[in-house]
Amino acid sequence: MTWTTWWLFVGMTFVVSATPGPNMLLVMSVSARQGLGAAVKAMTGCMLALLLMMSLSAAGLGALLKSFPAVFDTLRLAGAAYLAYLGWQCWRAPVDGPSATESDEATALTGKVSGLRQGFLVAASNPKAILFAAAFFPQFIQPEAPQLPQFAILLLTFSVIEVGWYLVYAISGRRLSVFLQRPHIMKAFNRLTGGVFIGFAAAMAVAREG
Repeated sequence: MTWTTWWLFVGMTFVVSATPGPNMLLVMSVSARQGLGAAVKAMTGCMLALLLMMSLSAAGLGALLKSFPAVFDTLRLAGAAYLAYLGWQCWRAPVDGPSATESDEATALTGKVSGLRQGFLVAASNPKAILFAAAFFPQFIQPEAPQLPQFAILLLTFSVIEVGWYLVYAISGRRLSVFLQRPHIMKAFNRLTGGVFIGFAAAMAVAREG
């Protein structure tokens, strides 16, 4: 892999990672509601899922999903159902009164586990990530050179850029928390994030493999 090829990968990954998606929305909303500590757990879950999916892609799972559309569709619909469920949870989240306080306390107690799990499930909900890695990474790998070291470099580069954008979204979410102290603004925020998650779910449900 030449330096020119690597810099091209950096530029394209920077743009792709910056694009708002379910992962970035989750990190931002968790940071706004629960703080940077909880957002870091969500980031960790997202990255674990992405690294796993990209490793599976390198192992040939991407080709398997292309060969068996029914398997891909099953995973896609399951992911869409989870995002829709998450959107519904955000939409109906309490914002004031005793029930909201109790909900916040429960969230604080379970955040260590749920943030990590939620991040993992959101990132893993889109099987297109496997196909994306299978189509994207090979464009920057020289077939005549050892491929494993090149894949490791690309994966590390992707991880650094992705985490960098997670931090940008997390800090943005934390700044939003100042405005979310007002119940009517929190309610609007819940409806907005819930609606966007449901929108992602609908888009995934009607998407096709190609």
